[in-house]
Amino acid sequence: MDFNFTREENEFREEVINWLKENLPHNISEKVRSYKRLSKEDYEIFMKKLSQKGWLAINWPVEYGGTGWSTIQKHIFEEEIVKANAPRIVPFGLNMLGPVLIEYGSKKQKEFYLPRILSCEDWWAQGYSEPGSGSDLASLKTIAIDKGDHYLVNGQKTWTTLGHFANKIFCLVKTNSKCKPQEGISFLLIDIKSSGVEVKPIITLDGEHEVNEVWFTDVKVPKENLLGEENKGWTYAKYLLTHERTGIAGVPYSKSAIEHLKKISSTIYNNGIPLIKDPIFSSQIAELEIDINAMEIFNLRTVSAASEGKAPAMESSLLKIKGSIIRQKTCDLLRKAIGPMALPYISEQFDEGWNEEPIGPEYVGKIAKQYFINRKISIYGGSNEIQKNIVAKSAFKL
Repeated sequence: MDFNFTREENEFREEVINWLKENLPHNISEKVRSYKRLSKEDYEIFMKKLSQKGWLAINWPVEYGGTGWSTIQKHIFEEEIVKANAPRIVPFGLNMLGPVLIEYGSKKQKEFYLPRILSCEDWWAQGYSEPGSGSDLASLKTIAIDKGDHYLVNGQKTWTTLGHFANKIFCLVKTNSKCKPQEGISFLLIDIKSSGVEVKPIITLDGEHEVNEVWFTDVKVPKENLLGEENKGWTYAKYLLTHERTGIAGVPYSKSAIEHLKKISSTIYNNGIPLIKDPIFSSQIAELEIDINAMEIFNLRTVSAASEGKAPAMESSLLKIKGSIIRQKTCDLLRKAIGPMALPYISEQFDEGWNEEPIGPEYVGKIAKQYFINRKISIYGGSNEIQKNIVAKSAFKL
């Protein structure tokens, strides 16, 4: 197998690089590079520019506004936007709900919602996890009662990422409690501005307001907002999760983090020798590089199959497990390399306009935040323990 890029692929990479230079605002890329807090507007400015170029929905079919790119082109694009310090493309509408709508939504739902996702008119949140129903998602308690022309929804969702920016939320709800848990779940599209919906912030260990809890109290949801069939939501949820878990692998982010680790460890000296020359430390970096190279190839194989209409199953779980481990190990090595200087952490330093005297080198203040952020990767999207069970069951069937 030839792993070299073709001339056309290298030309495509140059096109992406040049477009980013001309269209990614410097103030936004600088905020990403320095781990400053991003506003809703920061995300939307970049995504709208991508949408105008026709580069936003890279995983959608062409007929719905997708790019028609090959797997390699998508990979190149994702690598370059990370290298350019662009804001992440918020995945909830584009990479989670979008594929489910395309596969299972009605013609009317596709015609209404898909263009609004592309234009950034709708910002979607994910309503899956609940207190006590995270990894065991089938045990969710949010209930939707059939009231004829609408459902009446009551319950609570938690860990709703960027829910305070959203105007819509797709939710798993219980519509039948008298059957096997997985067979009584439906998939609803809910307007967050509806009466009875309340979004409350959750402040995490890194001092950030990224996640929320969302409360539903007698919320009326029109029947036309049911995606697919009633009580078939578990099927749609699994389809969505396979796409989410593949994305969590974060190959471009891991590659970028490893390069950053190598750069930092070459500037830190131990007994007059750069840390990267230490045999034990350098072997740990080498192990990470081997793992990320292997995962990159496996990721390409998986997304190639997905582009041919094959939804990833066990493969997405393997990517999720290995991807989260690599990102955590890389951050942990970076923390160890910096040593005691990794400890200082001032939440306010990530506010735009913060200009106080830094503690130590520029990169020091970011390490604790990175470490806290990456601890949760092995939990969201389905914990790594659950993913191992999925892999084990799939292997047993084989």
